[in-house]
Amino acid sequence: MQGASFGAKMVSVVAATWLGGCGSPEQGQPTHVVQAISGGGLHTCALANGGVQCWGNNYFGQLGDGTTVGSSVPVPVSGLSSGVQAIAAGGLHTCALVNDGVQCWGSNGSGQLGDNSTSNSPAPVPVSGLSSGVQAIAAGWTYTCALASGGVLCWGYIGRGPLSTSASQVPVPVPGLSSGVQAIAAGWYSACALVNGGAQCWGLNGSGQLGNDSTDDSSVPVPVSGLTSGVQALAGGGFTTCAIVNGGVQCWGKNSVGQLGNNSNSDTHVPVAVSGLARDVRAISGGSSHFCALATGGVDCWGYNANGQLGDDSPHDRYAPVPVHGLTSGVQAISAGGAHNCALVNDGVQCWGYNAYGQLGNNSTHDSYVPVPVVLQVGPASTSSIRHHATLTDGTAVTRQFTVRASSRSPKHDP
Repeated sequence: MQGASFGAKMVSVVAATWLGGCGSPEQGQPTHVVQAISGGGLHTCALANGGVQCWGNNYFGQLGDGTTVGSSVPVPVSGLSSGVQAIAAGGLHTCALVNDGVQCWGSNGSGQLGDNSTSNSPAPVPVSGLSSGVQAIAAGWTYTCALASGGVLCWGYIGRGPLSTSASQVPVPVPGLSSGVQAIAAGWYSACALVNGGAQCWGLNGSGQLGNDSTDDSSVPVPVSGLTSGVQALAGGGFTTCAIVNGGVQCWGKNSVGQLGNNSNSDTHVPVAVSGLARDVRAISGGSSHFCALATGGVDCWGYNANGQLGDDSPHDRYAPVPVHGLTSGVQAISAGGAHNCALVNDGVQCWGYNAYGQLGNNSTHDSYVPVPVVLQVGPASTSSIRHHATLTDGTAVTRQFTVRASSRSPKHDP
């Protein structure tokens, strides 16, 4: 990427709503009940009616529609029209929990698809050995993890841990996490698990993102300082990690642009409280250098904001949470991508932030500083009007198929 790195996050199934325009669908029109959303590095996916739709960059096949052609509106993932229980979008790949098994697609240079190969796939492939018994999935930059039978398995390359010496093309167990795990979360090159109410993390730790009062990388899970109980959820970002603890939010790691949300820009190697979010937080999600939280139906974000990813109608970084414009109530779920976000709202899915590859799903490639509705593809559509060829990750533009500005832009430099 040009000057940017993107985190990834855990996704859980949430209450249903409509995908697309405002209000209920018109009489006789097909309905699209959305159960979950997940933001990746440069793409986004939604779980709707038991199937998956994705949009945005598709150079490695991460949209899963059998092509490597990008789309600025949702396109169906091949072969996943039903039976999908959860989705997780990583840096340049995507995975789905399907009938208690896992299927992945997209970039596979580090084995992050888990099919015992390093070949990219533009359509879903089964993860080796995980055809049943899986309860949750989380996707990082070049790795994926699954929670199965109370233990954690990962595949791909994470930098430290069981995947450190060489990338694994098939799932391998994480040491010390064979039972008692309640949830998992993936950052760029670090991962965390919620174990018996406490938090444990492993992987790279140069900014203190493991939260153990150290900057030493760890090949095995280490307890997060002070978080041995009361943890309700975890979220990984680029080099920062956050947790919901007793209804409030605490974060640790890199803080160069305020991604800890504590009104400073100093890194910390142990958890610190996020300003103004002491209670009633229901969900949290992290991007490359920003985080968002869902509390009492509204969304607040903090950190890096050059592409409008905080949704406050400005490009200014924020060292403490600010409300997302127009999302003060009715929000059911949130998911942060690399430099964009999406929310599941009463009347549809709305996204904001970086949009050079169409990852906001609004048939455009212009960034948006405020939420915009996702444009649902209802029935067959003319590809010439909704699609564009992907732009290479080094910024090289290739042929486009519709008359919007070419997406050779990269997100403004992430610190």
